[in-house]
Amino acid sequence: MTITCKSISLAFAAGCFGGLAKGLAAWFCGAIGLNALLGSQFAPPLTTLWIYAHVVWGGIWALLFLLPIRGWSVYSLGILYSLPQSLISLVFMFPQMNRGLLGLQLGILTPVLVLFFGFVWGLASAYWWKYAKESA
Repeated sequence: MTITCKSISLAFAAGCFGGLAKGLAAWFCGAIGLNALLGSQFAPPLTTLWIYAHVVWGGIWALLFLLPIRGWSVYSLGILYSLPQSLISLVFMFPQMNRGLLGLQLGILTPVLVLFFGFVWGLASAYWWKYAKESA
């Protein structure tokens, strides 16, 4: 695949869509108490900063879809590409926010939730990437 301005734009838009889905899913699960039911205090507020950060970083991470990897479904790639961003959250961001390594101060299942919400990003981004490429 030749990387063009169009393909970069499509990948970024796919990631923005995935970031929106991830941010809203994390907020919604926290707001309805699902995260607490699972033993985690991870309940982000729905703020413009929360959504903005997920949309923009989601777009940047989705540039990984431009890598020339063959033989994987787009959804498998979405899950694969969600892992580095989840790892960064768990190993670097949570400790910087005084939530402990892996966010364990928020609860023992917080790492599982972070991976799950990463998968939401991966699947939503993959869906948009596939849809946009087929209709372009």
